[in-house]
Amino acid sequence: MYLEIVTPEATLFSSEVDSVAVPGINGEFQMLNNHAPIVSLLKEGVVKIHTHTQSHLELDDLHGTIVPHNDDDKVLTLQINSGTIEMKDNKVIILAD
Repeated sequence: MYLEIVTPEATLFSSEVDSVAVPGINGEFQMLNNHAPIVSLLKEGVVKIHTHTQSHLELDDLHGTIVPHNDDDKVLTLQINSGTIEMKDNKVIILAD
């Protein structure tokens, strides 16, 4: 599936991923390839991005930091304050603050 993480300042992440876990307002949830369409609010927490490889990443260090998770270098994490997530047609868009 394709994941795009956008803030008011810039696009922080844009790539194919295996899965993404997000801090929903009713608890953390994860989306895999071909997940059913969904729109949800996000609360403060960590977005966990599971990738095939990190070689394709382009990050904007001025607007946010996406770093490898300690346990697995194919899991990237991004701290957010709040946001919205939409999954449709195997594309996930996260609008984050």
